[in-house]
Amino acid sequence: MNFKNIVELSGDASHRKFYRDKKNNSIIVYAKKEKRKNLLIYAAINELLNNNKILTPRLISEKYKKNYIIIEDLGDYTGLKKFKNYKIDNYIKLFEILKKLKLVRKRTINTFLKTNYTIKNYSNNELLREAKLFSDWYMPKIIKKKISLSKKLYIKIIKKLILSLKLKKKVFVHRDFHISNIMIKKNKIYLIDSQDAVFGNEAYDLASLIDDVRIKIKLKNREKIYEKFISKQKKINPEKLRNDFEILSVLRNLKIIGIFTRLSKRDKKHKYLKLIPYAWKMIDERRKNNISFEELNNFLSIHLQKNLKENEN
Repeated sequence: MNFKNIVELSGDASHRKFYRDKKNNSIIVYAKKEKRKNLLIYAAINELLNNNKILTPRLISEKYKKNYIIIEDLGDYTGLKKFKNYKIDNYIKLFEILKKLKLVRKRTINTFLKTNYTIKNYSNNELLREAKLFSDWYMPKIIKKKISLSKKLYIKIIKKLILSLKLKKKVFVHRDFHISNIMIKKNKIYLIDSQDAVFGNEAYDLASLIDDVRIKIKLKNREKIYEKFISKQKKINPEKLRNDFEILSVLRNLKIIGIFTRLSKRDKKHKYLKLIPYAWKMIDERRKNNISFEELNNFLSIHLQKNLKENEN
């Protein structure tokens, strides 16, 4: 694809490419691989969120047959830039978005191709599939003998962890709700990268936001953010939320370690490897005091031993 007078932007961890059209104040999103998710579903979910007063980039036009769509340009001021210094007031603003997401009810939405798309449930099988990214991509780096036995034991433990989740009500889950997917335009907060949204456990997006591998915040300050969130909730079971928050944080960061390893090995995108040690740090912090992690703790100490962090250096 060749766009004249258009600047290519730095990419992300997906198969998409982004181009800025300064003349028309727009962004061209190009995706030949996983085209349906990255273009069609992305635009449809953005429209759903906009209709629920959650700001997302507006679709300007689509050239689906040519593998791209044109969306509103939100500029370069990301949440990563705004929230790089810990301020609890910034997170209160993001709590408002989480509250709005939780109120989204519509599951079947229209696409610009006049077809319907039904947002899926974040099933236990899907959580397990994601957790397997760790055993499929990261564990072979560490465990050199009897890897199949270690994988089987890991999967057995993860299945039990997933069954330990206590919140049963399914709400809209962005699935990648972190500060790099927040944009600021004219002092308004926009949400991007919503194409993987599901209906699932409300603790997931909270864990994604607070235990974010991209921004290093001391545990005591992350706990303050969590407590501030709890203080603003009226109808929630604090014990169940805490249990699920910790489990989903660990599962998410195990998944992230697997994804970042895959990005390096398969896609030659090595820059994400430097984030793995901090992902491990957050896993260690969350699995300390929850009895649900007893088997996982034993597995990690016996099967991965001291190599957990040493292999990232």
